[in-house]
Amino acid sequence: MNTQDLAKLRSIVPEMRRVRHIHFVGIGGAGMGGIAEVLANEGYQISGSDLAPNPVTQQLSQLGATIYFNHRPENVRDASVVVVSSAISADNPEIVAAHEARIPVIRRAEMLAELMRFRHGIAIAGTHGKTTTTAMVSSIYAEAGLDPTFVNGGLVKAAGVHARLGHSRYLIAEADESDASFLHLQPMVAIVTNIEADHMDTYHGDFENLKQTFINFLHNLPFYGRAVMCVDDPVIRELLPRVGRQITTYGFSDDADVRVEDYRQVGAQGHFRLVRQDKAILQVTLNAPGRHNALNAAAAVAVATEEGIDDRAILRALESFQGTGRRFDFLGEFPLAEVNGKPGSAMLIDDYGHHPTEVDATIKAARAGWPDKNLVMVFQPHRYTRTRDLYDDFANVLTQVDALLMLDVYPAGEAPIPGADSRSLCRTIRGRGKVDPILVPDSAQAAEMLASVLTGNDLVLVQGAGNIGKIARHLAEIKLIPQKTEEERHG
Repeated sequence: MNTQDLAKLRSIVPEMRRVRHIHFVGIGGAGMGGIAEVLANEGYQISGSDLAPNPVTQQLSQLGATIYFNHRPENVRDASVVVVSSAISADNPEIVAAHEARIPVIRRAEMLAELMRFRHGIAIAGTHGKTTTTAMVSSIYAEAGLDPTFVNGGLVKAAGVHARLGHSRYLIAEADESDASFLHLQPMVAIVTNIEADHMDTYHGDFENLKQTFINFLHNLPFYGRAVMCVDDPVIRELLPRVGRQITTYGFSDDADVRVEDYRQVGAQGHFRLVRQDKAILQVTLNAPGRHNALNAAAAVAVATEEGIDDRAILRALESFQGTGRRFDFLGEFPLAEVNGKPGSAMLIDDYGHHPTEVDATIKAARAGWPDKNLVMVFQPHRYTRTRDLYDDFANVLTQVDALLMLDVYPAGEAPIPGADSRSLCRTIRGRGKVDPILVPDSAQAAEMLASVLTGNDLVLVQGAGNIGKIARHLAEIKLIPQKTEEERHG
């Protein structure tokens, strides 16, 4: 950012006093990296640490950040403040060193709250749909020429980044409930997409505690702020009387303030009407599949309408929406003649969804857009605790595909839990008699085992939140054709 642009920004957002050097522990995470990217563009000295390079760390390096691929006490030397992700333990040597040196240690959401403090904040919360809805709101505001700052938990494909520093007063951010840190945020507008039981360890296994935390988040809105909430969700409908702020509801429900009607899907696009109170009806073409994405778009439109954004900008942004990384991410369609000896092809989709509701929405979008395809899922459960807590829901949802390959549980630092592993889940699904899952104990075998179930008219969903995204990219690189060994090539 040049001096003139920085001066313009400072007229809106004052510089943090006595803060020059900001260090991030776990900087490679999408949420952490996005905040670091905004702060780097604001002129702060950025450093950070993580265990391995990834696209986030590469982007930050190009912006001048110093990245360490280790966790050592000396990494925090000269830092004004240390920002830590929820995945980092308190005994991390950098955290210990920062405390010993009396350097402030804050959570990611506290820094996001600082970015939001002098801006018009729009925070997107909820169990599912946060990342995509954040990208939709950002796209509409950008299309309207409002030049927002945004901080997203996933790659905004149109921008090619997780976060961008704008020159206006608007900041659009994903709000994370996984560790309740979204309570630090004080936005002007808050979207809540839905509320389901997830991350229950944070809430001591008490769903009432989770619901009250969302209410507390909404009470951070000023009395003149606005909550935008999906009335289709039964928990949200139950909580509406407790919000105590201005509310705009959205959904397919007849009593929604912004109502989705006549939804139909053609391929990867959704077509529907949005009926708004005292406003023109919008005929929407949304470049994202699934009824769940129509709801995400309705939330974004509700916010944009309240802001007075022109309907033409709203419609252009939704029709040209490019999506977010690993959310029904089309990686290609590949010929299969070399796999099964007959002509055909398979589409490859990569998706981050790792909760039964998200997996179900992805399957339904695939079925609606490509009803004649053989639907094959490569699934990696994420966390033993989630697999245990939602075991029956996973078993029910995963029976909807035509073929299922199951990788081992991605532990995310958790210890194994008896009966909450992939082998047990495969056994339960098999016992229901609808699909015969294939356990893939070694991810290196995924391509070969996948090839054995392809028919020549397939849609392959690579599904999960762990390291399965790397497997999806590898499958795209080899075009779904298993690589032969040297012995096989010459045997």
